[in-house]
Amino acid sequence: MNLKEALCAVGTLDKTAMEAAEKRWYSIAIPLHSLGRLQDAVVQMAGIKQTSDVRLDKKALVVMCADNGVVEEGVTQSGQDVTLIISENFLKEKATASIMCKTVGAEIFPVDIGIAVDSRLINHKVMYGTRNMAKEPAMTREETIKAVEVGIHMVEELKEKGYQIISTGEMGIGNTTTSSAITSVLLGQSPEKVTGRGAGLSSAGLEKKIQTIRHAIELHRPDAEDVIDVLSKVGGLDIAGLVGVFIGGAACRVPIVIDGFISGVAALCAARLEPRTKDFMMASHLSREPASAMVLEALGLSGCLMCDMRLGEGTGAVTLYPILDIALAVYNGMSTFEENSMETYVPLS
Repeated sequence: MNLKEALCAVGTLDKTAMEAAEKRWYSIAIPLHSLGRLQDAVVQMAGIKQTSDVRLDKKALVVMCADNGVVEEGVTQSGQDVTLIISENFLKEKATASIMCKTVGAEIFPVDIGIAVDSRLINHKVMYGTRNMAKEPAMTREETIKAVEVGIHMVEELKEKGYQIISTGEMGIGNTTTSSAITSVLLGQSPEKVTGRGAGLSSAGLEKKIQTIRHAIELHRPDAEDVIDVLSKVGGLDIAGLVGVFIGGAACRVPIVIDGFISGVAALCAARLEPRTKDFMMASHLSREPASAMVLEALGLSGCLMCDMRLGEGTGAVTLYPILDIALAVYNGMSTFEENSMETYVPLS
């Protein structure tokens, strides 16, 4: 599917399947809704998958990897070469996200959507890094749409291979700068309010980052009502690719897990393009980046986990997988009130 086709394919949650899942929860021998948001997650997945028989036998993490030209402005602690190093470590189980995936029984799919040099990753390179948004638009509109469509195609491919849930991750030096710029525009907030230290900037470095974001926004004047315009002018290839993953998940009826701040910004972009995509998203945790809470609030979502994480790569999203496995183990395996010859709990007014 291209972007237009995918947006048109986004439907709504299956209420009948959700009611059946709720009925199953109410039948098992535990106090009503005593597992709280674990139960809600299963019901949501039933609505997405259009069946109350919810399984997560095959889990994936898609990591969009790309470089950002704005690194030229000195807004990061490390150099652009780190993007390639960490990205290729995903293939060797030497990066945090790949180690976590192996631990929780998920498979990782690192995608080269725009690393500044050639890599050994899954090759969907749109361009060799974005342009420096402090001097010119990061991408053309056509390049941005192409990057979004990479994400859509990844979901289509993984669903065909039998993956039942997909987490979102990213790797790209400078991408908290682009994420903060997008957030500033879409939420109408000043760069100071939405910009954090990223991978560990000094106070002087943080001020430089804020000023660079402000300058880029003033220079290009991205239209907050046109998400593609915002992405192309002050965004990044990794974020655009993740926008496509969220849209593709909604179009293909696959649950997509939001990671932290950068992933959340991509989710916000997807929701602005098609509000119904929000129903197919699951928030994993609340990142320590200052604007993360703002982004989740704008989406009407909240993270299940409060671990003070801010690593990225999809690490927070993958951390949700064992929680979902536990919820489904109870949902599918717990004995019922009837099987235990117990009186059924009923809601009390």
